[in-house]
Amino acid sequence: MNPDIVALGEPLIEFNQTRSDDPHTYLQGFGGDTSNMSIAAARLGASAGYITRVGDDAFGRMFLSLWDREHVDVSGVAIDRGAHTGVYFVTHGERGHAFSYLRAGSAASRLSPAELPVDVILHARVLHVSGISQAISSCACDAVFAAMEMARDAGVNVSYDTNLRLSLWPLARARATIIASLAYCDWCLPSLDDMRELFGSDDADGLIDRCHAAGAPVVVLKCGPQGCVVSNGSRTETLRGHGVAHVDATGAGDCFDGAFAARIVAGDDPFTAARYANAAAALATTGFGAVAPLPRDADVRHQLEKAQASAASR
Repeated sequence: MNPDIVALGEPLIEFNQTRSDDPHTYLQGFGGDTSNMSIAAARLGASAGYITRVGDDAFGRMFLSLWDREHVDVSGVAIDRGAHTGVYFVTHGERGHAFSYLRAGSAASRLSPAELPVDVILHARVLHVSGISQAISSCACDAVFAAMEMARDAGVNVSYDTNLRLSLWPLARARATIIASLAYCDWCLPSLDDMRELFGSDDADGLIDRCHAAGAPVVVLKCGPQGCVVSNGSRTETLRGHGVAHVDATGAGDCFDGAFAARIVAGDDPFTAARYANAAAALATTGFGAVAPLPRDADVRHQLEKAQASAASR
C-alpha cells in the first residue's frame, strides 16, 4: 500500500549536546528535517513514507531500522554505495541551539530527477519538500522541482517548508529558489525567522501576503513559542503558543509540518490542522533531539484539552 504522505530530502545522524556541565557528552539520535517530518506524521497516525538516498554504511542502516520501527515506508529510499550518510552536531548556549554539519557529498545530496521514484510520488496524497532539500546540491534542487511539478500535475498536494539554512547557500539564491517553489505548493510552512532573513521584515501580515502573492494558497507562519499565524488568503487566524517545559527546539518545526499534513489528510481544514500542529510542535520541545520527543496523537489531544481548559478558566 502506497503512503499518503511522502517527504523528500536528506536524513542526518544527530549528536546532541545534552549536559551543560560536560560539553563533550553527546546523545546520538536522528535528524534531517524531512525525515523528522515523515516520522512525526507516522507517529500521529498517518500513512507516511520517505524518498532519499543513504550510504552503504552503519548510519544508513541505522536509518533503515529507524524508519522500519516508526512505520515509515522506505520504497522510495535508495542505497548509494559511493557516498556516506550525513551527520550533524547540536550544541546549546545562551543563544539557543546551534548546528554543525558533516554533509558535503552525502548520499542524499546525489539524488537527481532521473532517480526519483515516480510511482511513490504519483500515488501519494501529499508530497513534502523543503529549502534544505534544495540547498544541499544543484542536482537535489533539480530533483525537488521535478518532484513538485510531477506531484502538481498528478493532483498531489505539495507541502513546502522554507527551512532556510544560509550556511548551505547564498541568500540571493535561496530567496529566488524559495519564491519559485511557492508557485508549486498547496501550503507553505515558513518560520518567522526564515521570513525575516528572506525579506528583511517583522510584519507577519506582510510576510504572509508575500507568500500568497508568490502562489501559495495556504500559509502557516510558524512563530516558535509564540504559536503561529494561519491564512488561506481570505481569513487569517493567530494561534497562541503552548506553555510547556521547553528543553530543546530541534525538530519542532518539522513536527509541525508532519502534524499539519497528517491532519489535512485526515480531513481537517487548515485552521484546525494548524491548531493541532501547534500543540504537537510544542510537545516536541520537551525532550532532547529531533526524533525522540515527537509526540503521539493521544499526547497532542491531551495538550489541546489542557490548553482549552486553561483558556476557559481565565
